Amino acid sequence: MDMHVPDRRRFLALTAAAAATPLLAACGAGFGGDDNKSDGSAADDVTGSFDWKREKGTTVKALLNKHPYTDALIADLKSFTEKTGIKVEYDVFPEDNYFDKLTVDLSSGRASYDVFMLGAYMVWQYGPPGWLEDLGPWMRNSSATGAEWDQADFFPNLLQADQWSLKAGAPLGQGGQYALPWGWETNVVAYNTDVFTKLGLKPAETFDELRELSGTIKRKAPGAGFDGMYGIAVRGSRSWATIHPGFMTMYARNGLRDFTVQGGKLTPAMNTPEAVAFTEDWAGMVKQGGPPSWTSYTWYQCSSDLGAKKAGMLFDADTAAYFQAVEGASPASGKIAFHPGPKGPDGSLATNMWIWSLGMNAKSKKKSASWLFLQWATGKEHLLKSAITHNHIDPVRKSIADDAAYKNKMKNLPGFIETFETVVDQTKIQFTPQAQFFDATTSWAAALQEIYGGQGAESVLDGLAGDLADKVG
Repeated sequence: MDMHVPDRRRFLALTAAAAATPLLAACGAGFGGDDNKSDGSAADDVTGSFDWKREKGTTVKALLNKHPYTDALIADLKSFTEKTGIKVEYDVFPEDNYFDKLTVDLSSGRASYDVFMLGAYMVWQYGPPGWLEDLGPWMRNSSATGAEWDQADFFPNLLQADQWSLKAGAPLGQGGQYALPWGWETNVVAYNTDVFTKLGLKPAETFDELRELSGTIKRKAPGAGFDGMYGIAVRGSRSWATIHPGFMTMYARNGLRDFTVQGGKLTPAMNTPEAVAFTEDWAGMVKQGGPPSWTSYTWYQCSSDLGAKKAGMLFDADTAAYFQAVEGASPASGKIAFHPGPKGPDGSLATNMWIWSLGMNAKSKKKSASWLFLQWATGKEHLLKSAITHNHIDPVRKSIADDAAYKNKMKNLPGFIETFETVVDQTKIQFTPQAQFFDATTSWAAALQEIYGGQGAESVLDGLAGDLADKVG
C-alpha cells in the first residue's frame, strides 16, 4: 500500500543537512564500487558460472519499512537461506521514522545495513551524494546474475523509474540503476458501487464530470441512505505525499509539468495559466465534494473513508482501495470497484506512480551476497508466491500480472485487472527528477491548501514558483 510517511518534516531536515555535504558522485570517484576502485564496480570481481551458493555462510543486514510487502518477504526468508546459505538479519521500522533511520545511516557512511527499502523518489535524494550502489554492472554480469532473473520480465517503465544520470532535470531511464522495483501502485479511481447504483451514476470520463460527480454524491448520498457520505477522497495534508497521487495524475493528464528544463536549468511551471486553472478546479472539486477536514487528510484517512462508506470515491493508489476492498476488510468490502479515472482533454491516461524499491548501500562490505538477496527478492519465484499467498500487489513483473492464479485472486474486485491493464503502460513518474523534490512538493501542497482556503490561485502559485526557482535553479 501507499504507506509512505504523510508528514516528512524530520526527513526533510535530515536530507537538507545531507544535501549540504559534498556531492561525491559529482567526481565519479568510487561511485557504485569499493573505495579503492576508481573505475568499475565490485560486480567485476564476480567471475565464473552463476552460483546461488557462492556466498554461503555470509550474513546480510536489511532495513525494512513496516508494510504488507515486508510481511510477505519475511515470511519467505527461509526459502532464500535454503537456496543460498545466506542469513538475513533485519530491522523493521514503522513509517513515521523509517526514512529518518535510513537517511541517518546512509549519510553516516557506517553501512550498518547492506540493503534497504526506498521509494523511487528517494533515488534523487540518495543518489547524488554517492550513497547508492549502481546495480547496472551486477545486472549485466552473467556470473553475478542468474538467467532466470529475466530482466526483460519487468515492466520497463518500472525499471526506468529507478534509473537516473544523477543530473537534475535529466530524464529517468538513463544512467545508473540505483534501485530495483519491488512493489508499486498506480493512481486511479475506486468507487462505492452501492451509492453509484442507488443514484444512477457512472464513473467520470473527464475531469469536469469528476468534479460534478463529487458534488452530486455529497449532496444526494446522505438522503439516499448513505449517512455522512461525501463525494471524493483525495489527500490534503501539508506534505509532498499530497501532490503525487491523484493530483499529479490528473495534472499530467492535462499535459501539465512541474518544471520545464532548458539547457539543464529547471524552471517552475506550476504557475502557467493552464496550471493555475487546473489547480483552481481541483481545489473547487474538494470544496464541493471532498471531506470537511481535507487539510489533514493523508492516504490513511482517504483509504479508511472509502472502506467506512464515508467517501463515495477515492482518487489515489489502487492499493489504498485494494486493502479496503478485499473480503471482510471493511464495511465497504465487496462494494468497491475500480476505474482508470478521467482522461485528459486529448484522451491522455498519463498516470503517476509510487514504487517501493530495493537498493544496496554503496558502502556495504557484502555486496556479492547483497546482490543475491536483491536478485531473489525481486525474482519471479518469490514475487509470485507473495502476490498469491500474501498481498504483494501490484506486480512489477509481466509474468505475474499475467499469471492465472494471480488473476483468479483479483477477479472478485470489479474493474481491478481491467484498470491495471489499461493504465500500466502509461504509468510513470510524472515529476522532473531533482534533489529538492520533497521540499518542492511539500511547498506545493501548502500552496494548494491556501488556494482551497480562498486565496487567489494565480498569486499563490506565482509565489510558489518564485520560491522554487531560487531553490532548484
